[in-house]
Amino acid sequence: MFGDISGMMGKLQEAQQKVEETKKRLNTVLIDESSAGGKIKITVTANREIKAINIDESLLEDKEELEDYLILTLNKALQRAGEINEQELAVAAKAGMPNIPGMDMFK
Repeated sequence: MFGDISGMMGKLQEAQQKVEETKKRLNTVLIDESSAGGKIKITVTANREIKAINIDESLLEDKEELEDYLILTLNKALQRAGEINEQELAVAAKAGMPNIPGMDMFK
């Protein structure tokens, strides 16, 4: 009915391995985001890990403004990281999935 079950299991393991390799690679993909005319710069990985935050001293005088810019910039960086992460993991998972009729999950 399903053909070669052991072949499909091998393909699933291969897909899982590709996903894990992609996750490791995404730790090296850096995304830079800035706001306030470049006064705040944030670097995150595609796995949504914050690597660096640089704040211009002029923003240290106004706590609320600094907090607002940090939230804005972090959200933008994490959104971009999430989009890259999802795209890359979907490609990795699809590449290793066995071809099971009626189970086209990644259109």
